[in-house]
Amino acid sequence: MKKTVLLLVFGWVLSANAQTPTPAPPQKKSIILMGGYAHIGNGQVIENSAIGFRNGKLDLVGDATTIKIDLRSYDTVINLQGKHVYPGFILANNTIGLSEIGAVRSTNDIADVGSMVPHVRSLIAYNTDSKIIPTVRTNGVLLAQVCPRGNVLSGTSSVFKLDGWNWEDAVLKADEGVHLNWPSIFRRAWWEGTVEKNKDYDKNKENIERFFADARAYSEGPVTEKNIRFEAMRGLFTGSQTLYIHANYIKELVEAIYFSKKAGVKRMVIVGGKDSWMVTDLLKENNVAVMLNRVHDLPDRPEDDVDLPYKTPSLLRKAGVLFCIQVEGDMEQIQGRNLPFNAGTAVAHGLTYEEGVMAISLNVAIMLGIDHRTGSLETGKDATLFVSTGDALDVLTNNVTLAFIEGRNIDLDNEQKFLYNQYMKKYGK
Repeated sequence: MKKTVLLLVFGWVLSANAQTPTPAPPQKKSIILMGGYAHIGNGQVIENSAIGFRNGKLDLVGDATTIKIDLRSYDTVINLQGKHVYPGFILANNTIGLSEIGAVRSTNDIADVGSMVPHVRSLIAYNTDSKIIPTVRTNGVLLAQVCPRGNVLSGTSSVFKLDGWNWEDAVLKADEGVHLNWPSIFRRAWWEGTVEKNKDYDKNKENIERFFADARAYSEGPVTEKNIRFEAMRGLFTGSQTLYIHANYIKELVEAIYFSKKAGVKRMVIVGGKDSWMVTDLLKENNVAVMLNRVHDLPDRPEDDVDLPYKTPSLLRKAGVLFCIQVEGDMEQIQGRNLPFNAGTAVAHGLTYEEGVMAISLNVAIMLGIDHRTGSLETGKDATLFVSTGDALDVLTNNVTLAFIEGRNIDLDNEQKFLYNQYMKKYGK
């Protein structure tokens, strides 16, 4: 009994010392940021910028050396001389807020039972109190597409602002897309180190085709009995939702694209796309965008260039294919904080710097259908942006000192900073 009480008290003390930062209040005063080196997010740069916002919206973005500015019209003027300004980075295809500790089952809510569960919504499972969220904000990641995992049809994703009291506060775009895991052409026995052909591939594909045909017929015909699975897929056939097909290899990519056209899906995005650089003509012809796997990875084939994942973004850019960078995989929630550095590696292997910024800002916003609100620093859009004293794509210089989501000044503290400061007092010189 004594041990139990001590453990409870110890856990309470730890949680009390490292609470999730309180969500920021709405913006009440107008703010103008002067003199920063602004990376607009659409490929443009303003070396001496003036960025003003009020009521959560950008009302001024321009060159401070060429436009006339009445600073008296803003309540707060912040000098950013020598600092960099970026649109808030967007973490695509992630389970942040759905999974806290991978090894602790009770903290994971990323999948549901069943094979075809498009009606499962990440929206209502999203946990704004996750201790991981503040750690990714520290590196400039201010928005996230939160996605379910597992099964064939995993469910429906939503886009969240990474600050809020609850999911109702945090949601930016609800139920924006359905996620389909395309059958793999291979089966891998990792414990044996073997790879074999998936003998059930054609059967798996037929099951998907049949389900989508039934869903399309349901959406087009009179409904006599409501089907919650098919109701969740209506938007795929009207264009209000996107079908995200998770696939990697050439055969999978080609068949997934033709499948979506035959199924009557209006908008489709490839997620993963390791071999996407081999089918760029098909992707461009069908206006299919790609959410690329994490850049910090190794190629799957021994004959591939060892730096293939690093340069795949530039291969897609040269071919004119819309792409973004995401970090799906092991420990993807905490890996979200490394999103900017994945873009930085892509810059070192063929992208221009501003293309690297676009790969985790405006390009993502376009794919998610939120580019009218965010993704770049343009008047009329949400004031979701951050300031870094150095290059935000470089792990050595990224140092975010200010961040705003819809004009709200975000607390950049987190549990890791707390522990760092705590033990620096004990062991630091």
